[in-house]
Amino acid sequence: MPASVVGEPASGALRKVDLSIADGKIVAIGTAGSATVPQKIDMRGDIVLPALVDLHTHLDKGHIWPRKENPDGTWMGALLAVLADREANWAARDVERRMDFSLRCAYAHGTAAIRTHLDMAPPQHEITWDVFSAMRARWAGRIELQGAGLMGPDTILDADKLRAVAKATKAAGGILGGSTAVHPDNPLIMRKLVEIAGTLGLDIDLHTDESPDPAANALECLADAVIESGFTGSVTAGHCCSLAVQDDETAKRVIDKVARAGIAVVSLPMCNMYLQDRDNSDGVRTPRWRGVTLVNELKAAGVKVAIASDNTRDPFYAYGDLDGFEVFREGARILHFDHPQAEAFGWARVVSADPAAIAGFGYKGELAAGAPADLVLFKGRSWTELMSRPQVDRTVIRAGQAIDTTLPDYRELDDLMGQS
Repeated sequence: MPASVVGEPASGALRKVDLSIADGKIVAIGTAGSATVPQKIDMRGDIVLPALVDLHTHLDKGHIWPRKENPDGTWMGALLAVLADREANWAARDVERRMDFSLRCAYAHGTAAIRTHLDMAPPQHEITWDVFSAMRARWAGRIELQGAGLMGPDTILDADKLRAVAKATKAAGGILGGSTAVHPDNPLIMRKLVEIAGTLGLDIDLHTDESPDPAANALECLADAVIESGFTGSVTAGHCCSLAVQDDETAKRVIDKVARAGIAVVSLPMCNMYLQDRDNSDGVRTPRWRGVTLVNELKAAGVKVAIASDNTRDPFYAYGDLDGFEVFREGARILHFDHPQAEAFGWARVVSADPAAIAGFGYKGELAAGAPADLVLFKGRSWTELMSRPQVDRTVIRAGQAIDTTLPDYRELDDLMGQS
Protein backbone atom coordinates (compact mmCIF):
# COMPACT_ATOMS: atom_id res chain seq x y z
CA MET A 1 0.00 0.00 0.00
CA PRO A 2 1.11 3.61 -0.49
CA ALA A 3 2.24 4.92 2.89
CA SER A 4 0.41 8.16 2.03
CA VAL A 5 -2.98 6.47 2.49
CA VAL A 6 -2.10 4.47 5.61
CA GLY A 7 -1.24 7.21 8.05
CA GLU A 8 1.87 8.75 6.46
CA PRO A 9 0.46 11.54 4.23
CA ALA A 10 3.84 13.04 3.35
CA SER A 11 5.40 9.74 2.28
CA GLY A 12 5.74 8.57 -1.29
CA ALA A 13 6.83 5.08 -0.33
CA LEU A 14 5.09 1.73 -0.76
CA ARG A 15 4.65 -0.39 2.34
CA LYS A 16 4.41 -4.20 2.07
CA VAL A 17 1.76 -5.14 4.62
CA ASP A 18 -0.76 -7.72 5.75
CA LEU A 19 -4.31 -6.38 5.68
CA SER A 20 -6.85 -8.13 7.91
CA ILE A 21 -10.58 -7.76 7.22
CA ALA A 22 -13.59 -8.96 9.22
CA ASP A 23 -17.25 -7.99 9.33
CA GLY A 24 -16.84 -5.49 6.51
CA LYS A 25 -14.08 -3.52 8.22
CA ILE A 26 -10.32 -3.32 8.29
CA VAL A 27 -9.25 -5.03 11.51
CA ALA A 28 -5.52 -4.44 11.25
CA ILE A 29 -2.73 -3.31 8.95
CA GLY A 30 0.53 -4.93 10.01
CA THR A 31 3.92 -5.80 8.67
CA ALA A 32 4.06 -8.47 5.99
CA GLY A 33 3.75 -11.93 7.53
CA SER A 34 2.20 -10.70 10.78
CA ALA A 35 -1.46 -11.57 10.20
CA THR A 36 -2.99 -14.51 12.07
CA VAL A 37 -6.33 -15.10 10.40
CA PRO A 38 -8.01 -18.33 9.28
CA GLN A 39 -8.31 -17.40 5.61
CA LYS A 40 -5.40 -15.84 3.72
CA ILE A 41 -5.13 -14.52 0.17
CA ASP A 42 -1.62 -13.99 -1.14
CA MET A 43 -1.64 -10.94 -3.40
CA ARG A 44 2.04 -11.48 -4.22
CA GLY A 45 2.92 -7.85 -3.70
CA ASP A 46 0.13 -6.32 -5.82
CA ILE A 47 -1.02 -2.81 -4.93
CA VAL A 48 -4.12 -1.88 -2.92
CA LEU A 49 -5.65 1.61 -2.88
CA PRO A 50 -8.64 2.97 -0.97
CA ALA A 51 -11.91 3.22 -2.86
CA LEU A 52 -11.77 6.40 -4.94
CA VAL A 53 -13.16 9.91 -4.46
CA ASP A 54 -14.23 12.05 -7.46
CA LEU A 55 -14.47 15.68 -6.34
CA HIS A 56 -15.68 17.34 -9.55
CA THR A 57 -18.13 15.71 -11.96
CA HIS A 58 -21.25 16.64 -13.98
CA LEU A 59 -23.75 13.82 -13.56
CA ASP A 60 -26.60 15.84 -15.07
CA LYS A 61 -24.72 16.31 -18.38
CA GLY A 62 -23.31 12.81 -18.67
CA HIS A 63 -23.72 10.67 -21.80
CA ILE A 64 -25.60 13.16 -23.99
CA TRP A 65 -22.90 13.07 -26.71
CA PRO A 66 -24.83 10.69 -29.03
CA ARG A 67 -27.63 13.25 -29.35
CA LYS A 68 -25.58 16.47 -28.95
CA GLU A 69 -21.96 16.50 -30.06
CA ASN A 70 -19.59 19.42 -29.69
CA PRO A 71 -19.47 20.78 -33.26
CA ASP A 72 -15.86 22.01 -33.11
CA GLY A 73 -14.36 20.72 -29.85
CA THR A 74 -14.08 24.19 -28.30
CA TRP A 75 -15.27 25.37 -24.88
CA MET A 76 -17.82 27.72 -26.43
CA GLY A 77 -19.02 24.96 -28.72
CA ALA A 78 -19.55 22.79 -25.66
CA LEU A 79 -21.41 25.51 -23.75
CA LEU A 80 -23.85 26.21 -26.57
CA ALA A 81 -24.42 22.52 -27.27
CA VAL A 82 -25.22 21.77 -23.63
CA LEU A 83 -27.53 24.78 -23.42
CA ALA A 84 -29.50 23.54 -26.42
CA ASP A 85 -29.71 19.98 -25.10
CA ARG A 86 -30.72 21.13 -21.63
CA GLU A 87 -33.56 23.25 -22.93
CA ALA A 88 -34.78 20.48 -25.25
CA ASN A 89 -34.35 17.34 -23.19
CA TRP A 90 -33.56 17.69 -19.49
CA ALA A 91 -36.83 16.55 -18.03
CA ALA A 92 -36.61 14.73 -14.70
CA ARG A 93 -36.72 11.23 -16.18
CA ASP A 94 -33.96 11.98 -18.67
CA VAL A 95 -31.63 13.41 -16.01
CA GLU A 96 -32.42 10.59 -13.59
CA ARG A 97 -31.62 7.78 -16.01
CA ARG A 98 -28.35 9.30 -17.17
CA MET A 99 -27.27 10.02 -13.59
CA ASP A 100 -27.97 6.45 -12.54
CA PHE A 101 -26.05 5.09 -15.52
CA SER A 102 -23.05 7.26 -14.63
CA LEU A 103 -23.13 6.20 -11.00
CA ARG A 104 -23.19 2.52 -11.94
CA CYS A 105 -20.05 3.13 -14.02
CA ALA A 106 -18.30 4.91 -11.16
CA TYR A 107 -19.27 2.22 -8.65
CA ALA A 108 -17.97 -0.57 -10.88
CA HIS A 109 -14.65 1.25 -11.24
CA GLY A 110 -14.26 1.54 -7.46
CA THR A 111 -15.53 5.01 -6.52
CA ALA A 112 -17.08 5.56 -3.08
CA ALA A 113 -17.80 9.32 -3.06
CA ILE A 114 -18.68 11.90 -5.72
CA ARG A 115 -19.40 15.62 -5.81
CA THR A 116 -21.35 16.66 -8.88
CA HIS A 117 -22.02 20.11 -10.28
CA LEU A 118 -25.60 20.58 -11.41
CA ASP A 119 -26.78 23.16 -13.96
CA MET A 120 -29.08 25.61 -12.17
CA ALA A 121 -30.10 28.08 -14.87
CA PRO A 122 -33.76 28.72 -13.92
CA PRO A 123 -36.05 26.83 -14.27
CA GLN A 124 -33.67 23.83 -14.32
CA HIS A 125 -33.08 24.24 -10.56
CA GLU A 126 -36.73 23.27 -10.02
CA ILE A 127 -36.10 19.89 -11.68
CA THR A 128 -32.56 18.81 -10.99
CA TRP A 129 -32.35 19.24 -7.22
CA ASP A 130 -35.31 16.88 -6.75
CA VAL A 131 -33.74 14.30 -9.06
CA PHE A 132 -30.38 14.60 -7.34
CA SER A 133 -31.91 14.27 -3.86
CA ALA A 134 -33.68 11.08 -4.90
CA MET A 135 -30.46 9.74 -6.41
CA ARG A 136 -28.50 10.56 -3.27
CA ALA A 137 -30.97 8.52 -1.22
CA ARG A 138 -30.99 5.64 -3.72
CA TRP A 139 -27.20 5.36 -3.72
CA ALA A 140 -26.65 5.83 0.00
CA GLY A 141 -24.30 3.14 1.31
CA ARG A 142 -22.70 2.65 -2.10
CA ILE A 143 -21.64 6.11 -3.31
CA GLU A 144 -21.78 9.15 -1.03
CA LEU A 145 -23.07 12.08 -3.07
CA GLN A 146 -22.77 15.86 -2.82
CA GLY A 147 -24.27 18.39 -5.23
CA ALA A 148 -23.13 21.89 -6.16
CA GLY A 149 -25.57 24.26 -7.87
CA LEU A 150 -23.85 25.66 -10.98
CA MET A 151 -24.69 29.19 -12.18
CA GLY A 152 -23.23 31.46 -14.83
CA PRO A 153 -22.31 35.13 -14.30
CA ASP A 154 -25.67 36.45 -15.51
CA THR A 155 -27.54 34.42 -12.91
CA ILE A 156 -25.16 35.45 -10.13
CA LEU A 157 -25.51 39.14 -11.00
CA ASP A 158 -29.33 38.90 -10.94
CA ALA A 159 -30.20 39.21 -7.25
CA ASP A 160 -33.56 37.43 -7.54
CA LYS A 161 -32.21 34.50 -9.56
CA LEU A 162 -29.18 34.16 -7.30
CA ARG A 163 -31.32 34.01 -4.18
CA ALA A 164 -33.73 31.51 -5.77
CA VAL A 165 -30.91 29.15 -6.72
CA ALA A 166 -29.14 29.62 -3.38
CA LYS A 167 -32.32 28.85 -1.43
CA ALA A 168 -32.99 25.74 -3.52
CA THR A 169 -29.39 24.68 -2.93
CA LYS A 170 -29.76 25.19 0.80
CA ALA A 171 -33.02 23.21 0.90
CA ALA A 172 -31.34 20.32 -0.94
CA GLY A 173 -28.33 20.25 1.38
CA GLY A 174 -26.10 21.36 -1.49
CA ILE A 175 -23.08 23.55 -2.13
CA LEU A 176 -23.11 26.93 -3.85
CA GLY A 177 -21.47 26.76 -7.26
CA GLY A 178 -20.83 29.04 -10.19
CA SER A 179 -18.63 29.64 -13.20
CA THR A 180 -16.74 32.66 -14.46
CA ALA A 181 -13.43 33.43 -16.17
CA VAL A 182 -12.87 36.69 -18.08
CA HIS A 183 -15.60 39.06 -16.89
CA PRO A 184 -15.49 42.77 -16.02
CA ASP A 185 -17.63 42.19 -12.93
CA ASN A 186 -15.62 39.35 -11.40
CA PRO A 187 -14.92 41.27 -8.16
CA LEU A 188 -18.65 41.90 -7.73
CA ILE A 189 -19.58 38.34 -8.77
CA MET A 190 -17.32 36.86 -6.12
CA ARG A 191 -18.47 39.26 -3.41
CA LYS A 192 -22.10 38.40 -4.14
CA LEU A 193 -21.41 34.64 -4.05
CA VAL A 194 -19.41 34.79 -0.84
CA GLU A 195 -21.98 37.07 0.79
CA ILE A 196 -24.99 34.88 0.07
CA ALA A 197 -23.05 31.73 0.97
CA GLY A 198 -22.16 33.28 4.31
CA THR A 199 -25.76 34.38 4.91
CA LEU A 200 -27.18 30.91 4.19
CA GLY A 201 -24.31 28.90 5.69
CA LEU A 202 -23.34 27.28 2.39
CA ASP A 203 -19.95 25.99 1.27
CA ILE A 204 -18.64 27.12 -2.13
CA ASP A 205 -17.30 25.19 -5.15
CA LEU A 206 -16.71 27.26 -8.28
CA HIS A 207 -15.48 26.85 -11.84
CA THR A 208 -12.84 29.57 -12.11
CA ASP A 209 -10.74 30.70 -15.07
CA GLU A 210 -11.50 27.77 -17.36
CA SER A 211 -9.85 29.79 -20.08
CA PRO A 212 -6.59 30.20 -22.02
CA ASP A 213 -6.75 33.99 -21.45
CA PRO A 214 -4.11 35.28 -19.00
CA ALA A 215 -6.47 38.17 -18.22
CA ALA A 216 -8.90 35.80 -16.49
CA ASN A 217 -8.97 36.81 -12.82
CA ALA A 218 -11.83 34.91 -11.20
CA LEU A 219 -9.54 32.89 -8.93
CA GLU A 220 -7.80 35.99 -7.59
CA CYS A 221 -11.13 37.78 -7.11
CA LEU A 222 -12.46 34.75 -5.23
CA ALA A 223 -9.44 34.75 -2.93
CA ASP A 224 -9.82 38.49 -2.34
CA ALA A 225 -13.52 38.10 -1.49
CA VAL A 226 -12.85 35.25 0.96
CA ILE A 227 -10.01 37.11 2.68
CA GLU A 228 -11.83 40.46 2.87
CA SER A 229 -15.10 38.97 4.13
CA GLY A 230 -13.60 36.55 6.63
CA PHE A 231 -15.73 33.76 5.13
CA THR A 232 -15.27 30.61 7.20
CA GLY A 233 -16.94 27.98 5.03
CA SER A 234 -15.18 25.52 2.76
CA VAL A 235 -14.15 26.98 -0.62
CA THR A 236 -13.05 24.97 -3.66
CA ALA A 237 -11.97 26.31 -7.05
CA GLY A 238 -11.98 24.06 -10.11
CA HIS A 239 -10.01 24.33 -13.36
CA CYS A 240 -7.96 27.53 -12.77
CA CYS A 241 -6.45 26.97 -16.25
CA SER A 242 -5.38 30.55 -16.93
CA LEU A 243 -2.99 30.44 -13.97
CA ALA A 244 -0.66 28.41 -16.19
CA VAL A 245 -0.50 31.08 -18.91
CA GLN A 246 -0.02 34.08 -16.62
CA ASP A 247 3.42 35.54 -16.01
CA ASP A 248 5.41 34.22 -13.04
CA GLU A 249 4.82 37.30 -10.88
CA THR A 250 1.05 37.17 -11.37
CA ALA A 251 0.88 33.41 -10.80
CA LYS A 252 2.89 33.68 -7.57
CA ARG A 253 0.67 36.51 -6.31
CA VAL A 254 -2.49 34.55 -7.02
CA ILE A 255 -1.16 31.32 -5.49
CA ASP A 256 -0.13 33.19 -2.34
CA LYS A 257 -3.64 34.63 -2.03
CA VAL A 258 -5.25 31.23 -2.63
CA ALA A 259 -3.11 29.74 0.14
CA ARG A 260 -3.99 32.59 2.55
CA ALA A 261 -7.68 32.23 1.78
CA GLY A 262 -7.62 28.47 2.40
CA ILE A 263 -9.09 27.72 -1.02
CA ALA A 264 -8.67 24.16 -2.29
CA VAL A 265 -8.00 23.65 -6.00
CA VAL A 266 -9.18 20.73 -8.11
CA SER A 267 -7.64 20.12 -11.52
CA LEU A 268 -9.49 18.27 -14.27
CA PRO A 269 -6.58 17.03 -16.39
CA MET A 270 -8.38 15.01 -19.03
CA CYS A 271 -11.16 17.49 -19.80
CA ASN A 272 -8.90 20.55 -19.61
CA MET A 273 -6.38 19.01 -22.00
CA TYR A 274 -9.26 18.10 -24.36
CA LEU A 275 -10.84 21.59 -24.46
CA GLN A 276 -8.15 24.16 -23.78
CA ASP A 277 -6.02 25.65 -26.57
CA ARG A 278 -8.28 24.12 -29.20
CA ASP A 279 -8.74 26.65 -31.99
CA ASN A 280 -10.11 25.54 -35.34
CA SER A 281 -10.59 29.02 -36.81
CA ASP A 282 -7.43 28.84 -38.93
CA GLY A 283 -7.88 25.28 -40.11
CA VAL A 284 -5.39 22.61 -39.02
CA ARG A 285 -3.72 23.41 -35.69
CA THR A 286 -2.04 21.41 -32.90
CA PRO A 287 -2.46 22.70 -29.30
CA ARG A 288 0.52 24.46 -27.73
CA TRP A 289 -0.16 23.77 -24.05
CA ARG A 290 -1.82 21.13 -21.91
CA GLY A 291 -4.62 23.29 -20.53
CA VAL A 292 -4.13 22.39 -16.87
CA THR A 293 -3.42 24.55 -13.83
CA LEU A 294 -0.22 24.79 -11.76
CA VAL A 295 -0.97 21.82 -9.52
CA ASN A 296 2.61 21.20 -8.45
CA GLU A 297 3.21 24.85 -7.56
CA LEU A 298 -0.08 25.10 -5.69
CA LYS A 299 0.68 22.00 -3.65
CA ALA A 300 4.19 23.26 -2.88
CA ALA A 301 2.63 26.48 -1.56
CA GLY A 302 0.48 24.54 0.89
CA VAL A 303 -2.75 24.66 -1.10
CA LYS A 304 -4.94 21.57 -0.83
CA VAL A 305 -5.19 20.01 -4.30
CA ALA A 306 -7.09 17.16 -5.94
CA ILE A 307 -7.71 15.87 -9.44
CA ALA A 308 -11.05 14.64 -10.76
CA SER A 309 -13.03 13.40 -13.77
CA ASP A 310 -15.12 16.43 -14.78
CA ASN A 311 -17.42 15.68 -17.72
CA THR A 312 -18.28 12.30 -19.20
CA ARG A 313 -19.33 11.74 -22.82
CA ASP A 314 -20.90 15.16 -23.24
CA PRO A 315 -19.96 18.23 -25.32
CA PHE A 316 -17.35 19.33 -22.77
CA TYR A 317 -15.53 15.98 -22.95
CA ALA A 318 -16.32 13.31 -25.52
CA TYR A 319 -14.76 10.50 -23.49
CA GLY A 320 -14.38 9.25 -19.92
CA ASP A 321 -16.29 6.82 -17.72
CA LEU A 322 -16.04 8.24 -14.18
CA ASP A 323 -13.04 6.01 -13.53
CA GLY A 324 -10.98 7.62 -10.78
CA PHE A 325 -8.00 5.42 -11.57
CA GLU A 326 -8.01 6.61 -15.19
CA VAL A 327 -7.90 10.17 -13.84
CA PHE A 328 -4.93 9.28 -11.63
CA ARG A 329 -3.12 7.43 -14.40
CA GLU A 330 -3.59 10.14 -17.00
CA GLY A 331 -2.99 12.86 -14.43
CA ALA A 332 0.51 11.51 -13.86
CA ARG A 333 1.29 11.95 -17.54
CA ILE A 334 -0.40 15.33 -17.96
CA LEU A 335 0.57 17.00 -14.68
CA HIS A 336 4.03 15.45 -14.22
CA PHE A 337 3.71 14.34 -10.62
CA ASP A 338 5.38 11.04 -11.48
CA HIS A 339 9.02 11.96 -10.77
CA PRO A 340 10.99 11.15 -8.79
CA GLN A 341 9.13 7.84 -8.87
CA ALA A 342 10.38 6.96 -5.40
CA GLU A 343 8.05 9.74 -4.17
CA ALA A 344 5.23 9.40 -6.70
CA PHE A 345 2.88 7.34 -4.52
CA GLY A 346 2.49 10.34 -2.25
CA TRP A 347 0.10 11.57 -4.94
CA ALA A 348 -2.25 8.62 -4.40
CA ARG A 349 -4.11 10.90 -1.99
CA VAL A 350 -5.27 13.26 -4.78
CA VAL A 351 -8.00 10.77 -5.81
CA SER A 352 -8.78 9.52 -2.32
CA ALA A 353 -8.01 11.08 1.06
CA ASP A 354 -7.37 14.67 -0.04
CA PRO A 355 -10.61 15.22 -2.01
CA ALA A 356 -12.49 13.43 0.78
CA ALA A 357 -11.11 15.93 3.28
CA ILE A 358 -11.73 18.92 0.99
CA ALA A 359 -15.38 17.91 0.54
CA GLY A 360 -15.93 16.78 4.13
CA PHE A 361 -17.24 13.40 3.03
CA GLY A 362 -18.08 10.84 5.69
CA TYR A 363 -15.93 8.43 3.69
CA LYS A 364 -12.31 9.35 4.48
CA GLY A 365 -10.44 7.72 1.59
CA GLU A 366 -7.77 6.27 3.90
CA LEU A 367 -6.89 2.76 5.01
CA ALA A 368 -6.85 2.29 8.78
CA ALA A 369 -7.96 -0.15 11.44
CA GLY A 370 -11.66 0.35 12.07
CA ALA A 371 -12.36 1.89 8.66
CA PRO A 372 -14.73 0.25 6.18
CA ALA A 373 -12.98 -2.32 3.99
CA ASP A 374 -13.58 -0.30 0.82
CA LEU A 375 -10.61 -1.08 -1.42
CA VAL A 376 -9.45 -1.46 -4.99
CA LEU A 377 -6.98 -4.27 -5.77
CA PHE A 378 -4.72 -3.80 -8.79
CA LYS A 379 -2.47 -6.10 -10.81
CA GLY A 380 0.81 -4.27 -10.36
CA ARG A 381 3.62 -4.31 -7.81
CA SER A 382 5.31 -1.01 -8.60
CA TRP A 383 4.51 2.44 -9.98
CA THR A 384 5.41 1.51 -13.55
CA GLU A 385 3.49 -1.79 -13.45
CA LEU A 386 0.42 -0.10 -11.99
CA MET A 387 0.41 2.86 -14.36
CA SER A 388 1.29 1.07 -17.61
CA ARG A 389 -2.09 -0.65 -17.95
CA PRO A 390 -5.69 0.58 -17.57
CA GLN A 391 -6.29 -2.08 -14.88
CA VAL A 392 -9.57 -3.31 -16.32
CA ASP A 393 -9.10 -6.50 -14.31
CA ARG A 394 -9.04 -4.71 -10.95
CA THR A 395 -10.99 -6.15 -8.02
CA VAL A 396 -13.27 -3.74 -6.17
CA ILE A 397 -13.97 -4.53 -2.51
CA ARG A 398 -16.83 -2.83 -0.68
CA ALA A 399 -17.52 -3.59 2.99
CA GLY A 400 -15.11 -6.51 2.71
CA GLN A 401 -16.80 -8.18 -0.26
CA ALA A 402 -15.88 -8.20 -3.95
CA ILE A 403 -18.57 -6.49 -6.03
CA ASP A 404 -19.70 -7.13 -9.60
CA THR A 405 -17.62 -4.79 -11.77
CA THR A 406 -19.61 -5.34 -14.97
CA LEU A 407 -20.18 -1.96 -16.61
CA PRO A 408 -23.64 -0.93 -17.84
CA ASP A 409 -24.30 -1.25 -21.57
CA TYR A 410 -24.54 2.01 -23.55
CA ARG A 411 -27.57 0.52 -25.31
CA GLU A 412 -29.59 1.21 -22.16
CA LEU A 413 -29.64 4.89 -23.13
CA ASP A 414 -30.45 4.44 -26.82
CA ASP A 415 -34.07 5.53 -26.47
CA LEU A 416 -32.99 8.79 -24.80
CA MET A 417 -30.57 9.42 -27.63
CA GLY A 418 -33.14 8.89 -30.35
CA GLN A 419 -31.48 5.64 -31.40
CA SER A 420 -33.39 2.46 -32.22
